[in-house]
Amino acid sequence: MKIVSIVGTRPQFIKLAPLVKTIQELTKSNSKLNIKHLIIHTGQHYDYEMNKIFFDELGIPEPDYNLEVGSGSHGWQTGEIIKRAEEVLIKEQPEWVLVYGDTNSTLSGALAAAKLHIPVAHVEAGLRSYNKKMPEEINRVLTDYSSNVLFCPTENAVRNLKKEGYTNIINKGKLISSSFINKVLLTNSHIPIVINVGDIMYDALSINLKIAEMKSSILEKFKLKVKGYYLATIHRAENTDDKNRLKNILEAFIELSKEKTVIFPVHPRTKKTLTTFNLSLLTFNKVYLIDPVSYFDMLILQKNADKILTDSGGMQKEAYFLKVPCISLRDETEWVETVKSGWNVLVGANKQKIINATQNFILKDHYRNYFGDSNTSNKILKIITGLLQTESIFI
Repeated sequence: MKIVSIVGTRPQFIKLAPLVKTIQELTKSNSKLNIKHLIIHTGQHYDYEMNKIFFDELGIPEPDYNLEVGSGSHGWQTGEIIKRAEEVLIKEQPEWVLVYGDTNSTLSGALAAAKLHIPVAHVEAGLRSYNKKMPEEINRVLTDYSSNVLFCPTENAVRNLKKEGYTNIINKGKLISSSFINKVLLTNSHIPIVINVGDIMYDALSINLKIAEMKSSILEKFKLKVKGYYLATIHRAENTDDKNRLKNILEAFIELSKEKTVIFPVHPRTKKTLTTFNLSLLTFNKVYLIDPVSYFDMLILQKNADKILTDSGGMQKEAYFLKVPCISLRDETEWVETVKSGWNVLVGANKQKIINATQNFILKDHYRNYFGDSNTSNKILKIITGLLQTESIFI
């Protein structure tokens, strides 16, 4: 069976890694199993710090195809990825295309495959912020609609799809058999299948945290003490492209740095707008603006931070996995579980709210695992490859 994964951004490389590892394990343990897994890298993230280092560190093979699209407007980038991905898919004719998350690469890959009548599986389906001003929200909704199988990370994601009219839902705890796979999943049904398989990023963290603890020296490099600093990131267009929002956030970081060091890996988009808006002239004091770091280094920075301030959806989850309080620099989030449990608070770009939430964070000890059993990649592969012809699996 030939499977194609289409990825293009750093969070997607993280989500891809457990799947690559599981394919290697399955094929090693079963000599009769023939899975050819091809990787198409769209080039949406194209510099080394945001790209190749993640492949090297996570043990992901070199992409079979690099579309080298690079940056551009949403419409241009989406169109270019569709055009270039279509050429590869026509050549390779895979049985399945896997897309991940909510980026332009996700939507473009799904559309290119769907128009060629190649089955699409969306990993991390069903997320909703209900803010259509976010390009990610448009990407999520349209990718879900274009897919054949929707692999949801949480029960809340399943509920979101149910509210939108998706009826072909496999409830958690159901035993899926080979006859079900043959009858439903591997047919040309026009109704997508919705399955909660857990969060593949939880797989990634479970696999890589111990490795990161052995290999990373990031704390020593910046002379950081455990719980002695705040970790901050900004990358979403709603913050980076709005001078007032970005300035408010940065001023909050500067104020907070009077009590604790703020480590701030600067995303390329943010670095560019700092110069464009003349915000690079701010006096950052103990706000350390550093280059983007590797996945291992970021895991260690997150695990040992006193608090995390971010507009990243992935980091909201990782903070939760690591039981580190998170202050989200957004007005809404698709990861509502982290907010309801009390480990994450939404503050937008309001300077005083950011400061107050960080200084006076009241942790409600309502931690529970919403995100699966770190066996997500195994479930995904068994479902789409039809391995259930010889076994059944509980979802």
